Amino acid sequence: MMKENRTSCLLAPFLFLTVALAAGCARPIPEDSRPNIVLMVADDLGFSDLGSYGGEIHTPNLDRLATEGLRFSQFYNNAICDKSRASLLSGLYSQQVGGPRMKNSVTLAEVLRSSGYRTLMTGKWHLDKTPLERGFDRYFGLLDGTCNCFNPGEQRPDEPAPGVKSTGSLARFAIDDRVIHPFTPEDRNFYTTDTFTDYALDYLDEYGREERPFFLYIAHNVPHYPLHAWPQDITRYRGRYKAGWDELRGQRLRRMVQMGLIRPESGPSTRSPHAPAWDQIEDQDAWDLKMAVYAAMVDRMDQNIGRVLEKIQQLGKERNTLVLFLSDNGPSDEYRTSTPEIPPGPVESYRTVDLPWANLSNTPFRQFKRWNHEGGISTPLIAYWPDGIKNRGSINHEISHLIDIMATVIEIADTEYPSTYDGHKVTPLEGRSLAPTFQGDKRPGHDALFWNQQGLWRAVRMGNWKLVSPDYSIQYNPWRADRIGRDLEDPPTDPYSLWELYDLEADRTEQTNLAEKYPDRVREMIEMYEAWEKRVRVE
Repeated sequence: MMKENRTSCLLAPFLFLTVALAAGCARPIPEDSRPNIVLMVADDLGFSDLGSYGGEIHTPNLDRLATEGLRFSQFYNNAICDKSRASLLSGLYSQQVGGPRMKNSVTLAEVLRSSGYRTLMTGKWHLDKTPLERGFDRYFGLLDGTCNCFNPGEQRPDEPAPGVKSTGSLARFAIDDRVIHPFTPEDRNFYTTDTFTDYALDYLDEYGREERPFFLYIAHNVPHYPLHAWPQDITRYRGRYKAGWDELRGQRLRRMVQMGLIRPESGPSTRSPHAPAWDQIEDQDAWDLKMAVYAAMVDRMDQNIGRVLEKIQQLGKERNTLVLFLSDNGPSDEYRTSTPEIPPGPVESYRTVDLPWANLSNTPFRQFKRWNHEGGISTPLIAYWPDGIKNRGSINHEISHLIDIMATVIEIADTEYPSTYDGHKVTPLEGRSLAPTFQGDKRPGHDALFWNQQGLWRAVRMGNWKLVSPDYSIQYNPWRADRIGRDLEDPPTDPYSLWELYDLEADRTEQTNLAEKYPDRVREMIEMYEAWEKRVRVE
């Protein structure tokens, strides 16, 4: 442990040992001055949900980090939970590590712990093994992908049965290396976002004053369904969404243009064909409630982020702590409910926000979670570091990706990415450090970025050009089909052959398909994709 390395002269090299003994060990070794690192991830958060990204949800703590730090407008994820987390923690494409299996890789926690950092985690894991088996010293949280926010376990006395996705689908939790299944909290005030933060604060109290720096990873499970929020938070938003998704999408876009996040010439994508106009909705109050609960979940997350920031200030560590915030993918259009008769919000409900409101969350983009259009893979990224970010308050428009977080952390932590770890060979790093952007400098970016979800959702981003080949059949799966009663056209018969080409400099919202106009560019980018797919494939 690095603390012992600093406080015991007996562990110093021989020459320094001799000098230290002669001086009676009177001169302490200086405290490690490398920055602390706090990585915070939201689950299924839309690109424009935060106030600092154009949204109407009250997020003052994240907005302060954005206005006093650095915002990124073209930062990408992998469009789905586990694959995004695999890339985030490994610095590699998820295909290179076998997705959640994390093969032939080293994690951020493993790299940082090897170089002397204290490594702490709370929240959603959604990968194989457990956090303690992949480099974390302490952990509390959800090992699986989703859970009931108020009670992830079995029914408690004098309380309704907790809403679940399906019968028997109770989530696994863990405290350090102890897996608990089912996890039924005794505390009736349990709420995942609050409790994940409580544990994070306890860890900071216990380890935040150590001489060595800390790495704290808080992976929230909100605003991923089910829609659960405290009544007082829901009340704050009731009635606010009766303006409807059409009006609110326009409001968000106007704010984004004013902020400089989106170019004025990139108008909003057209409303999803599966979302009706707001004025066609009969039960507007019920729809208002759905989005009010969703907004309350985001609001509560921001409140808890404020608690973490306050604790870091109390420890006197704020100026030399890098805080990174992002989302694992775009908003979910999924329609899942096992409690259609129970409104969203309380422990006994299990409801989703549904496609029309997800179309508000991804303003101004097309499509949703799982898709490789911008609405599925574009995430807010906020970086805050008072001592380390020179161009505070600015917006960075360079193209970057989750795989860049590992390279960034390695650079600012003054450590190295290993070629081997724990007896196995490690796949060479794919990411490029974002650290130069903290000083307002350009960085050596990627020649191209690539996506592949389940074989048919494919994409390539090369400069301003983006080639995307979606699996349109997803629109026709029964659990995603139209819920409003409108007819759907038949899906394409050969979705694999469909490629769309967009100039994102002029058309970030992907409205004008240029594939027929530039067939040579399409062929070139398809060849690049096929070479990449062959290179990263893991058996």
